[in-house]
Amino acid sequence: MAENTTETAFDSLNATVENKAGWFSAVEYLQDLDFLLLELKLVFSAIGIIYLGAHAALRRPPSAAPAKKRKPGDKDDDERFSQGLEPSDAIMFPLMAGFVLVGLYYLIQWLQDPNILNKILRWYMSTMSIASLLSLYAHGIELLTSVVFPRYWRGRNGVLMAVDQETRSVKTCDPVGNPTAVTATTNPFPGPLAWLAFSERARLAGWELRDLLTQHWTVKLYIHGMGKEEGKIKFAHMLALFSALVTALVYTSTTSPFLANMLGYAMCYGSFLLLSPTDFLTSTLVLVGLFFYDIFMVFYTPYMVTVATKLDVPIKLTFETADRKSILGLGDIVIPGMVMALALRFDLWRHYICKVKYESTELKLIEKDSAGALVTRSEVKHKEVKAKYVNVKGNWGDSLWTRGPLFLSGAKQLPAELEAARFPKTYFYASIFGYFLGMLVTLAMLLVFKRGQPALLYLVPGVLGSLWLTGLVRGEIKQMWKYTEDGSLDMIDVVVDLDGEGNAIKTIGKLKDGVVDTTKKDDEKEDEKDTKDKDSKKDDGKGGHKEDEKDTKDKDSKKDDGKGGHKVFLLSIEAESV
Repeated sequence: MAENTTETAFDSLNATVENKAGWFSAVEYLQDLDFLLLELKLVFSAIGIIYLGAHAALRRPPSAAPAKKRKPGDKDDDERFSQGLEPSDAIMFPLMAGFVLVGLYYLIQWLQDPNILNKILRWYMSTMSIASLLSLYAHGIELLTSVVFPRYWRGRNGVLMAVDQETRSVKTCDPVGNPTAVTATTNPFPGPLAWLAFSERARLAGWELRDLLTQHWTVKLYIHGMGKEEGKIKFAHMLALFSALVTALVYTSTTSPFLANMLGYAMCYGSFLLLSPTDFLTSTLVLVGLFFYDIFMVFYTPYMVTVATKLDVPIKLTFETADRKSILGLGDIVIPGMVMALALRFDLWRHYICKVKYESTELKLIEKDSAGALVTRSEVKHKEVKAKYVNVKGNWGDSLWTRGPLFLSGAKQLPAELEAARFPKTYFYASIFGYFLGMLVTLAMLLVFKRGQPALLYLVPGVLGSLWLTGLVRGEIKQMWKYTEDGSLDMIDVVVDLDGEGNAIKTIGKLKDGVVDTTKKDDEKEDEKDTKDKDSKKDDGKGGHKEDEKDTKDKDSKKDDGKGGHKVFLLSIEAESV
């Protein structure tokens, strides 16, 4: 819900001023610079957090093949798929939101004084937002690190240069990032920031700081009886954890509006990493359901306005001046934003679809004849070959410093990891335009009707309309309908039939050992076997830990030289060698 208030609300517009008329028109009110700045700050803050969150939620699309692991045991964050929303959530979301909203409303009425409830909710939400603050701060620190210490940048002569942390030098390289033996400089700072290395001591300190901020540490945790975990962190994560804890503690002590907004930004950002519609049909149903929910709760009940204005907790973004205040509910950011993030991942999927190639392959087809008997025949078909995925995240600084003079033009050739981030974002930008247009209409209606407006009333048509209209104009409605993140598209070695233009028109099956079984019996048996294996490991409390226990015992025996001791608790942090 969007709302704008003053000290005397819109009643102040009816004040008389000597010989002037006793009212201000909407146009005159809109000309107020403070009002314009306030609303622009609100709109661009919402769009900004959606933009950052959508890019943070990018991952390998099903149209790309998994990238090869650099080291055994390394985990790739881009391989993780968040739990997608299902069509049934279009019903559950409004029901659950309504239940919570009505409960809060009557709790406020029963308590009379919302201060007690505010304190409880502030503690609860500040605690629950620590993980989101950690993600937001960590990614923010990594973004700043990539700007101050990029891997690539261009010299004044336009030549591309690459950093070699091991030799603490910056070498020239060809347009696609292959370094040469020529050392261009030993200054770790790029371009205009080179003055930071004003002395030899400052230069060495710069390299040390770069090493600290860019190096990965391997964290190993073992608890006897519970198993072991291993992960990689950076200095940014530790600094972000400390900052998140401080932010939460200070907010609960001071109730600062700025910190309340920071918690709001963090919860929006974290929601984009966790929540995602499975496909465009689900996203449309969810938005339409909440569209009607927002209308009903704002126009026909006192619940939404009362809860939004009475509770001083980070469930909204608040911007205020001396005599005005504008608020925007977090739901008006998260709900459309998760669909906009889906649109960005759809753009990435389309980008890799264009890279799919089809190789002629001689294989054996197992089919059923008219009598139901299995028939095997040899035939030449086309196998789908997907391009390897290149991580598109974390390249903000490199993309900035490798641009042309004054950062106005992009280079024709870039290193592979930077080139991958330049995929067309047609649907994402269309959704941003729709969201911006919806926010402008919301503000216009706010002025016309002089009361709080359900922002989703205008944002949902703006976002959904822009997406589906873009698909209709581009003739890609079929692709939008096909795209899903439920894992069904994430297959390799798929055999297809092609039309005369070389486009896949039919999926025949999955190639395995040179054979395609179109009866799918083998696949079903294999799936059943995999399911049984997983269930047996899950149900057998001892079986799942036998290998771990054996490895642990072997390590303990070597460590203790046969003394019979064993580890109970272990926490280690190991720095990777440069």
